[in-house]
Amino acid sequence: MGEVLYRKYRPTGFDEVIGQEHIVQTLKNAITQGAVAHAYLFVGPRGTGKTTLARILAKAVNCPNAAKHKGEPCNACQNCEDIASGRALDIIEIDAASNRGIDEIRELREGARLSPTQMRYKVYIIDEAHQLTKEAFNALLKTLEEPPAHVIFILATTAADKMPPTILSRVQRFDFKKFSVAQIEAKLAKILAQEKVKAEAGAVRMIAHAAEGGLRDAESMLTQVLSHTQGTLTEKTVQSVLGVASFKQVGDLIDLIAKGDLKEMLVYINTFHNEGGSAEEFLKSLAQYTRKMTLLKIDADMRESVVPELTEEQFSAMVAQAKRFELAALRRMCEALIEAQENAKRTSLPLLPLELALMKISEK
Repeated sequence: MGEVLYRKYRPTGFDEVIGQEHIVQTLKNAITQGAVAHAYLFVGPRGTGKTTLARILAKAVNCPNAAKHKGEPCNACQNCEDIASGRALDIIEIDAASNRGIDEIRELREGARLSPTQMRYKVYIIDEAHQLTKEAFNALLKTLEEPPAHVIFILATTAADKMPPTILSRVQRFDFKKFSVAQIEAKLAKILAQEKVKAEAGAVRMIAHAAEGGLRDAESMLTQVLSHTQGTLTEKTVQSVLGVASFKQVGDLIDLIAKGDLKEMLVYINTFHNEGGSAEEFLKSLAQYTRKMTLLKIDADMRESVVPELTEEQFSAMVAQAKRFELAALRRMCEALIEAQENAKRTSLPLLPLELALMKISEK
C-alpha cells in the first residue's frame, strides 16, 4: 500500500463528495448562476471534508468549463491540473494553527491586492481559522469588509464559537455533518474493491464505527490495518491493530451483565485485552452501546435517530437486550461507565476503570 488511502481516494469533483449533499448543491448552483460569494466559512468536525471541498470549490471557480458541466470542475484543463498537483500560485493554503499572527495576515492582505497570475480568482483557504489571534482577525476583517473582486476566502474551522462575530457576519457559512456509519462503510467497501482486497463485512463495520463520523479517520485506519493484512481483511486483524471491539463483542458482554456473573465479565474483558484489544476502546464502545440501548428501552421507535447504522439483526438484538433491564438499571450503567471514562484519564492501568465499573454495575 504505497499511498495513503485518504489522499489516493480524495474526491476531485463535487459529484464524488458524499454526506454533504446540501452544501455541494448550493455551491454548484452558485457557480452555474455566477453568484459565488467572496468569503465562505466551512464548519464541522475533523475529517468531514472541509478542506477537500474547499479545494474542489477553488478548482470549480477557476475552471473555464465548470458552467457547462453544471458547476463541476472538468479536471482536464490546465487550471484544474495545476490546482490538483499543487502548482497553482493563485491557490494559497494557510494553516492558521502555525501561521496565526498579524504579520502573516498582513502578508496575506498585501498578496490579495495583487491580481491572480493565471486564474480568474485568487483563492485563500485558511484551515483551523479559529486559531488566528485577535490582531490577525482584525487585520483579516479589513479585507473581508472590502474584498477585491478577484479574491475568494474559504475559512475552515472545527470551532465556529471561537470565531469573532464580526467575521461570522461577513461570510457565507456551511455546516458539515459527521458521516453515518453506513456512508463510511460504503466508501471503505468501494476502496477495498478498487484495491482488490477481500474483507469480512464485520471488519469494515468495525472500522466505520471506530471512525466516529470522520471519513478521513476511517480511511487512515484502513491504511493502517491493510499494512498488517495478508489476504482477507478480518475482524481479528482490525481488533489487533486498532484495539476496537465489534458490535457482537460488546453485545456479548451486555449478555453477561444481564446474567449478573461478575467473574465471567472480568474474564471476558481480560481475554479481549490480552488478545490485543484496547480497554479504553472497549469502554467507549460499551458506553455508546449502553446509551443506545437505554434510549431504545424508552421507545424503540427512535431507531432512525438513535441507531440508523444498525442492521435489522443488530437492531433486534439490541431491543431484545434492552428488555432484560429496568430503565433505572440502564441509567446506573450509563453513570458507572461515564465515571469509568473519567477514571481512565487518571490511571496508567487501562483495564482497572472498566473492571471497577463492572463491579459497580453488578452491585444490587
